[in-house]
Amino acid sequence: MNEEPAQSARDVALIVNTFQKPRHLALVLASIAAQTGVDGRFEVIISDDGSTDGTAALVHDFAAQARFPVRFTSQPHDGFRLARTRNAGARLTESDYLLFLDGDCILPRDHVAAYLERRRPGRALLGYCARLPEDTSARLDTATIAATDLPALAPASERRLLTQRFRKAWWHAAIRHPSKPRLAGGNCGMWRRDFEGVNGCDERFVGWGQEDDDLGLRLRAAGVRLESILDRTWSLHVWHPVDTSATPRWRDGVNVAYFLRRGRLKRCRHGLLDRAAHEVLWGLPADAPDTPLGREVLALLADAPQAAAGEPCEVEIVLRPGRGRFERKAECRLLLIEGEAEPSLGRQADQTHELQATAAERSTQLSRILASCG
Repeated sequence: MNEEPAQSARDVALIVNTFQKPRHLALVLASIAAQTGVDGRFEVIISDDGSTDGTAALVHDFAAQARFPVRFTSQPHDGFRLARTRNAGARLTESDYLLFLDGDCILPRDHVAAYLERRRPGRALLGYCARLPEDTSARLDTATIAATDLPALAPASERRLLTQRFRKAWWHAAIRHPSKPRLAGGNCGMWRRDFEGVNGCDERFVGWGQEDDDLGLRLRAAGVRLESILDRTWSLHVWHPVDTSATPRWRDGVNVAYFLRRGRLKRCRHGLLDRAAHEVLWGLPADAPDTPLGREVLALLADAPQAAAGEPCEVEIVLRPGRGRFERKAECRLLLIEGEAEPSLGRQADQTHELQATAAERSTQLSRILASCG
């Protein structure tokens, strides 16, 4: 067990995130060890968000007995940072396929085999979990997981909900819905090249919620189709008290405002890699050299790639004062204003920033905007 990248790629890496739930993690690892039909095809990455309860020792002992590679990584705990935790796990593998799993959801014996059989190029597979009651969860034992018919433990009501979820997902996929079915990161599979193509999870999501929705939207924008695998397999959530950072309603989450922003980039700015301004493809107006603001933007982006006139880009910039308009295909339309701009232009922009009057304030603010927009 180590924090070094895999020396040889496997077919699939099981990336398990965890925090302060050693009993749940032990059950999950036991269910992974009981997987059938996939010997030699997978590795396990345990990505920890800073547990202080013996989780590392648990993984060390498990790795010593496992018949497959097991790697462990941890980061200092600084609030709920699931996006960063998942990225940390993904960085440790060179396997072709990534199966993201929550450290409180146990797997049926054919779970990994089902994902490997169903995976296809250009597709991400969406699973989900059946929630086990507290008394059923309390009776689970690592010594008997391998011999237990885990799906049979799920209440009938939970199985009905999973069936309904699959039917909705099938319909949404059939009509090419722009945002459904939604991705649930605790049980989903995707090609590593697709995950890397959108720069992984957006680490600006800190606190409970929305990081999975964001990843799903960016995968779709990159041309990846999201399909449910619930007709074939699903995991089982082992009961525990609700996380104190979770909100009863989705719209009350601390990340909602950021998630609902306009101008989302397919390749997020802060994911597997931090993308500085010089790593973003910009579309600049032809009249940028004509104003002090435009010349300052040009100077700040001198080392950045710039799309030719009319060509698609990641971020298109329009300046006021200036004569430019939003005229090209762009993932984010950025309006920078000193003074006033016509209302119609503001409605076309995804993000609008009014700059400070003094040169010193403007320079600092402008640098910050270009470093973070999208």
